[in-house]
Amino acid sequence: MAPRIAFAIVFALACGAASSDEAVRQATPANLSAPYNPGTAATAAPAGANGPLPVVELAPPPPLPETVDLTYESAEIFQHLRRGFSMPNINNALVLHHQQWYLNRPDYLRRMVERSSRYLHFIIVELEKRGMPMEIALLPMVESAYNPTAYSRSHASGLWQFVPATGKQYKLEQNWWVDERRDIVASTGAALDYLQYIYELHGDWHLALASYNWGEGAVGRAIKKNEAQGLPTDYLSLKMPEETRNYVPKLQALKNIFSNPNILADLGMLGVPMRPYFATVTNSGNIDVKVAAKLAEMPVQEFVALNPAHNRPVIKSETPMIIPADKVATFNQNLEAHEESDKPLSSWQAYTLRPGEKLEQIAPRFGMTVAGLKAANGIRGRTRVASGETLLVAGDGSDPEPTGLTTPAEQPLVVATPRFSPAADPDRAPAKAATTTTTMVTRTRTHTVRKGESLLSVAQRYGMSLAELKQLNKLRSDRVNHGTKLTVATSEPASPPATTTRRVQVEIASKSEPTRSAAKVAPASRSHTVRRGETLYSIAQRYDMTVAELKQLNNLRSDQVTSGSKLLVAAPDTASKRAPDKSSTQLAEADGKHGKKTR
Repeated sequence: MAPRIAFAIVFALACGAASSDEAVRQATPANLSAPYNPGTAATAAPAGANGPLPVVELAPPPPLPETVDLTYESAEIFQHLRRGFSMPNINNALVLHHQQWYLNRPDYLRRMVERSSRYLHFIIVELEKRGMPMEIALLPMVESAYNPTAYSRSHASGLWQFVPATGKQYKLEQNWWVDERRDIVASTGAALDYLQYIYELHGDWHLALASYNWGEGAVGRAIKKNEAQGLPTDYLSLKMPEETRNYVPKLQALKNIFSNPNILADLGMLGVPMRPYFATVTNSGNIDVKVAAKLAEMPVQEFVALNPAHNRPVIKSETPMIIPADKVATFNQNLEAHEESDKPLSSWQAYTLRPGEKLEQIAPRFGMTVAGLKAANGIRGRTRVASGETLLVAGDGSDPEPTGLTTPAEQPLVVATPRFSPAADPDRAPAKAATTTTTMVTRTRTHTVRKGESLLSVAQRYGMSLAELKQLNKLRSDRVNHGTKLTVATSEPASPPATTTRRVQVEIASKSEPTRSAAKVAPASRSHTVRRGETLYSIAQRYDMTVAELKQLNNLRSDQVTSGSKLLVAAPDTASKRAPDKSSTQLAEADGKHGKKTR
């Protein structure tokens, strides 16, 4: 019986296995033959020991982002800029602060854009040749407000603010005739060379910009200090001077503004075409600045704005001159006609000072005033000229008063702001295309300095830079006495606009919030004694206030504060009720100097 029982058991097991296989074969086609529907979630029944395998549905991969054709030629210069932005974004309270500062001064922004429209195309093309980020084209706005004759307390000069030593290091000629730190072409090449060098040194654009402002040696030491302490070595993690700490946030704030075509349209800063503005011509002989401007049929001040490097009223032979691209043919034709008439291109002549001679004796001999003689030779104040030195004096037929050797504080290129259309910038929303435009003109007025006011506070009041205010009033010092009358420049509509102008507001994290400047400061319940090295800015930040709030609370007019002074500050519970200063901010379409200057 035992063999028969064993055989029966084996036979039963075999039959059970065959039945299980048949069930699997029948179940599998029904489950796997169902059409694949990516929009329907799969329901996989749990499989038993002998059940079917679970059905697992894989989600389809997300679509790839659309590619950007970088070879596309943009018709408008700011659109072209946006397409080349490539630096990593930063987003902190300092960016918000500077962003709001710029947007609250639309006249100041417009003046920078008006000046930059002469130079932007050239700088953009040079950046593209080197494969550098397009944000660098905005750097002269931070450095000099795009004023090629800007001059700082640390003796930095030009659009890119080179100090004499670094200028010489990068082959920028500085002599009696020219200062190439103010030359548009030469200084741009030197600045980009320097920026490329410090980028390759650090491998990070934010650190390169910090080095441009603070010096690569100082940034290198700050990096090593953080490394020794096991701290991060990125820009935001380094300990640096206040000017350098604000430097990149200023550039990021401008990037955010110029990344938003709607904001630009509201500010009336559109219509700059993406085409060359100027070209260079070279003459074989000396030529007077005024003669060159006349041959190009352009105002002398506009000629000087394109050729700010020249120190004298005559341009040396074989020196490239910059003139508007549409004036090249006119210049060449007039130059040929002038040479055929045997008229001299320059009527200035050299004169060697004899022993005992004074400027007061020489000037009338050549039909000049003493002021005109000093201006032609770069003599300032009561500087004495030694015998044997060579002076430039007026010759026959020359204008004895060499005016126009300094770029004016304001020389607008585009007086009428063109109406914006979607064709000019495809990034612009069509709904905003019919924005009403106004004709802006620059006017001057007189401001009497009040007690406690400084040049900086006066400049900020009228939306000017300190360099612009000093240049407009021919000031060499940063100090001014109360009661002094200053000439200031403002941009105003040529005629009253038909619609009420509205103030530009910043969109904060996609929802509207009151800005800090609009918040009222509650009565302070504590005081702060100013320590050595502290500024109003650092104190305001410490107590979560703005400088304006701190000054208002203490009835201060000046930005200067002395150590030992006692200031009222907002109590901690008061500060916490105001709008947060350190919120994450950005414009709708943006992803989110002067300490020791070394270059």
